[in-house]
Amino acid sequence: MEKSLCVLAALIFLRGLSDAALMEDASAESFSGFSNGTTAESVTVEPQDHSTDRPTATTAQTQAPTTGRNEELDPKTIGRDSGEEHNSKEEETNGSKTEDKKTGLDCPPLGLESLRVDDSQIQASSYQRTGLGPHRGRLNIQSGIEDGDLYDGAWCAEYKDQHQWLEVDAIHLTRFTGVILQGRNSIWSWDWVHTYKVQLSNDSVDWETCMNGTEEAIFEGNQNPETPVLALLPVPTVARFIRINPQTWYFNGTICLRAEILGCRVDDPTDSYSSEQEPGSKDTLDFRHHNYKEMRKLMKSVTDECPDITHVYTIGKSYNGLKLYVMVISDNPSKHELGEPEFRYVAGMHGNEALGRELVLNLMQYLCREYKKGNQRVVRLVTETRIHLLPSMNPDGYEGAYEKGSELAGWAEGRYSFEGIDLNHNFPDLNNIMWDAQETAADRSKVSNHYIPIPEYYTKEDAMVAPETRAVINWMQDIPFVLSANLHGGELVVTYPFDCTRDWAPQEDTPTADNAFFRWLATVYASTNLVMANPDRRMCHYEDFQPYNNIINGGAWHTVPGSMNDFSYLHTNCFEVTVELSCDKFPHASELPIEWENNKESLLVYMEQVHRGIKGVIRDKLTKQGIPDAIVKVEDHDHDIRSANDGDYWRLLNPGEYKVVVWAEGYFPSMRQCHVGMEPRATICDFTLTKTPIQRLKEIRAKGGKIPQDLQLRLRALRLRKLRASTKAINRRRESQRGGQEQLLQARRARSSGSRRA
Repeated sequence: MEKSLCVLAALIFLRGLSDAALMEDASAESFSGFSNGTTAESVTVEPQDHSTDRPTATTAQTQAPTTGRNEELDPKTIGRDSGEEHNSKEEETNGSKTEDKKTGLDCPPLGLESLRVDDSQIQASSYQRTGLGPHRGRLNIQSGIEDGDLYDGAWCAEYKDQHQWLEVDAIHLTRFTGVILQGRNSIWSWDWVHTYKVQLSNDSVDWETCMNGTEEAIFEGNQNPETPVLALLPVPTVARFIRINPQTWYFNGTICLRAEILGCRVDDPTDSYSSEQEPGSKDTLDFRHHNYKEMRKLMKSVTDECPDITHVYTIGKSYNGLKLYVMVISDNPSKHELGEPEFRYVAGMHGNEALGRELVLNLMQYLCREYKKGNQRVVRLVTETRIHLLPSMNPDGYEGAYEKGSELAGWAEGRYSFEGIDLNHNFPDLNNIMWDAQETAADRSKVSNHYIPIPEYYTKEDAMVAPETRAVINWMQDIPFVLSANLHGGELVVTYPFDCTRDWAPQEDTPTADNAFFRWLATVYASTNLVMANPDRRMCHYEDFQPYNNIINGGAWHTVPGSMNDFSYLHTNCFEVTVELSCDKFPHASELPIEWENNKESLLVYMEQVHRGIKGVIRDKLTKQGIPDAIVKVEDHDHDIRSANDGDYWRLLNPGEYKVVVWAEGYFPSMRQCHVGMEPRATICDFTLTKTPIQRLKEIRAKGGKIPQDLQLRLRALRLRKLRASTKAINRRRESQRGGQEQLLQARRARSSGSRRA
C-alpha cells in the first residue's frame, strides 16, 4: 500500500512536469513537489537493493526521475550479462514499471556512512554532550565500550520535544529521494526514533516540510536500535539542506538516531564548484556489486579475455552449496613452478564486508588487461608469481547482505555463515597449544614453533567447523603459499599476528617471532592506501589508529582466538595480515571506483613483497632431486619453515645478514650465510644435503639392492665409533657403580668397628 502511494505521487508529479519545464526560473520551483495531491500516510518501504551505479543528475531542479533508466537492475534481467541488449518492447515496458516502483532509489547515499560528508556539514538543534553530537549521527557508526564515551553511537538531542532536528548540508543542489534511519548503537542504552518529518531548504533559513497532499508527511522510523529503515520522499525534491525532525521515539529512551541521506547532485549554473569532477577511476572496470551468478560471469569473462594467464578452480562449497571459486593469474596458471612463490588474497570471510570482494574482482580484470597492454610492472608480477584470488569465502552470508542492499544490510547482516559461525574464529587455536607446550617443556627449544598439527577434537565429524573453513584449510595444505592478506571492512587499519592473546587477555600486544617483518608488511599496505595515509582523515568509529601509522598487532586491538592469520602462520609457511579496507562495510556501488583508486597501489605493492627475503631449492647431493619437508631455520628467529614438495622454499625476511641452517630426516644438516638486500628481489640460497649412511642403507635394502663398498666402509667406521662411545659410557657407569659400592662398604666397616669399641 505504501509503495503504491509513492508511485502514485511520482506519476502525479510527472504529469505536472510538462508545464513546469517551460518555466525559465527553475530554482523557484525547488519545492513545488510539496504541493501535489498525494494522501499517503506513510512512505516507509521494505529494504531493497541499492547497489546500482550513480545516475546522472538532471538539470531541472524539480524534475522527478523518469522511467526506463538503465541505472537500476530489472529483476527480469538477473543472470544476463551486463552488456546484454533488451530489444523486446514487452521487456522495456516491464522494466519501466519496475523502475516506477523504485522511484527515488536510483540516487546514491550522500556519504554520511562512508565519511564523504564532512563533520562540518552536519548540525543539530541540540545534543547531550560531545560524544553524542551531530557528527555521530552517521549510519552504522559504532560506539565505544564505555557509556559516556567521547565517541558514542548516535546523535542524541538534549531535549525531548518535537523541535529537535539533525541537519545535513549537501554543499550542492541535490535531488533528495529518501532517508535511512537507525537507532543508537550502545550496549547500555536503548534509544531510537519511531516517526519523523523531513524538512528541506536552499539557505538553511527558510524551511519547507515534506508534504503528503495537504498534510505534513510523517515517516516511519525504527522499532529497534540496529535495523536500518528506508523511507522515500513522496516526490524527489531539489534543495541544498535537509533536516530530520523526530516526532515520536522509544517510550523509555530519548531522541537518538543515525542516518544516511539519498540524493543526486544536480547541475546549478550559479554554483562556482559545479564544474568540479566527481572523484572516480580512469580504469574501465566493472564497478558494481556482483551477486554469486554475476561474480561467476565476471570471472569467466576474464578467463575468456586472458586464457593464457588465468585458471579458475573451486576449493569446496558453502553450507548452501555455493562454490568457493578461486582464480589463478600467472604465466603458467595451472601448476606450481619450481621457485615461483604462491600468493593469495582472500575476501568475503564476513559476507557483509563486500568491498574486498569487489576489489578482488576488479584486480582480476586489471591484471588481465594491463598484462595484455604490456604494463611491465604487471607483466613482472604475473610471470614471477602465482597469484590466487578468492573473492568470496562466505558466499551464503554475502547473498543475504546483497539482497538487503548496501545501505540496508546493517552492521551484521551476512557477517556469519549460514550456520551462524564467525569464520574468523573458526580455525584451530594453535597458539595456546604451542604456548602451553612451551610452559611445560623442560627445554623450550624442543617445542615445535611451526607446522603445529590440528588438534584431534577439531577433526571429528561433530566439531563445529564450517564447510567453508574446512575448504580453506585443505586449500592451505595443498598449495605452498608464502604470503597472503585477508580483506575485511568496517575500519581503516592493517592488523598483523598474533591475533590471539596469551592467557585470554582482551587486549595485549602479542608479537610473533617475525614481528619486524609483519610490521613491514602492514606498513607497506597502510602507507600506500590513499585514505589511511591521509593525515587529515576522520576516524571511522571510536578508535584512532593514525598515531600508530594505521597498523596494529591483532591482539593489541582485540583478541581473536582461532583466526585465519594465526593458523596460517603456525600451521603453514604463509605469512598473512588482515586489511580493514573502509569505514563502510558495504559501500554503495557509486563509491567503488573511488575505493579502487584508494587501494589499487596497496594491492599491487603488497603482492610484490612475496619476493623479499631468501628463497632456493634444497636438493639431495646424490640424486639432485628436491627434498620435501626440509626444515629451514634462521638464527635468532624462533619460527621455522619447510620446503615444498619439489624442495623449493621461501623465507620472508627484512634486509640483513642471516645464518641459515637446513636439515631433513635422514640427512646431515647444512649451514649457509645468506644476505638480504634492500631491493624487492629474493636472494637465492640453495642447499645440498648429504644423506646419512643409515638412511642410504635403509633405502638400498628397501629396494633389494647391493650395498656399495664405500657405504660399507662408512657404516663400519660409524658403527665402530658408536661401539667405542657406548663402551666408554658403560665403563663410566660401572666405575660410578663401583665407587658407590666402595663407599657403602667403608661405611659398614666404620659402623661395625664402632660397635666393637662400645
